[in-house]
Amino acid sequence: MTDFALDDPFDRGSGVPRPGNLLRTAADSIPPSGLVLLAIFSVQLGAGFAKELFAALPPSAVVFLRIAAGGVIMAAVVRPRLKGLSWRDWAVGVGFGLTLAVMNLTFYEALSRLPMGIAVAIEFLGPLGVAVAASRRRIDLLWIGLAAAGVVLLAPWGASESVSWVGIGFAMVAGAGWAGYILLSAAAGQRFPGTSGLSFAMIVSAVAIAPVGVATGGADLLEPELLLIGLGVGLLSSVIPYSLELQALRRMPKHVFGILMSLEPAVAALVGVLLLSEFLHTQQWAAIICIVAASLGSTRAGSRRRK
Repeated sequence: MTDFALDDPFDRGSGVPRPGNLLRTAADSIPPSGLVLLAIFSVQLGAGFAKELFAALPPSAVVFLRIAAGGVIMAAVVRPRLKGLSWRDWAVGVGFGLTLAVMNLTFYEALSRLPMGIAVAIEFLGPLGVAVAASRRRIDLLWIGLAAAGVVLLAPWGASESVSWVGIGFAMVAGAGWAGYILLSAAAGQRFPGTSGLSFAMIVSAVAIAPVGVATGGADLLEPELLLIGLGVGLLSSVIPYSLELQALRRMPKHVFGILMSLEPAVAALVGVLLLSEFLHTQQWAAIICIVAASLGSTRAGSRRRK
C-alpha cells in the first residue's frame, strides 16, 4: 500500500517527487476548513459534469464510468490487501461496496429527475438521520421537524416540471444508502488498514454496477470524449474530495468537519445554478435552508454532548 505518511516529498535515494506526498505538502498549506470546502465543491462539480453526460448516456452508465474510474485510480494508489481477510472482513467489505453502488446509482437516477440542490438536500437526510438516531435529547425533535418541513416544501404537491415523486423516491433511497455508507465505512475502517477498505469497496461497487452500466451504455462507453469526462467525474467525485477530507480530518475536530459538511446541499444548489442554470424558487431555497439548519443543529448539539 502506498505510504502517504512520509514527510519527505521525494522518493528516497532517487530525488524524484512522489505525487501523493507532493499533494499532501500542498494540502498542508491550506487551512483545514478550506480543504473541506474544496472537497464539497469538488463533489458537486463532479455531480454537475455527470448530469451533463445524461444527454449522451443514461444515469446507470454514467455511474459505472464514475465508479470504475475512481476505483481504478484508488486501487492504483491504495492497493487493497486481500490476504488474511476473514469471512467477516469480506462481508463488511462487500457490503460496503454494494451500499456504495446503490447509493450512487439511486442518487444519479434522482439527479436525472431533480435539480442538483434538491437531490442533494433530500439525500442529506441520510447522514442527518444517523446523527439524530444516536441522540436522546428532546431538542433533536426540532431538527427532525425542520428536515421534515424541508421535504414537505420540496414535494411537488401540484404540477411541477423540475421535481417528481419518482426523483424524490430515488433521492431518499440514496439517503438511506448514505446512512449505510457511514456505518459501514466505520466498520471497514476497523477491519482494513488505512484507506484500503474504501479502495476495496470501490472495486466491488464497480463490479456490481458493471452489468447494468455496460448494458445501458453499450458502445457509447468507448467514446474517447465520454471516457475522458467520466475520468474527470471520478476524480472530482471520489478521489480528490476523499483525499482532501482525509487531510482535513487530521487537522480539525470531527464536529467542526460535520458542521462544514452541512453546507453541502447549499453548495449543490449554487453549483446547479452556475453550471446547469437550475434556478430554484423561493420555496425550494427555503426547503434547502431548513435541511441545512437541521444538519447544523444536530451536529452542534452532538458536539456539545461530547464535551
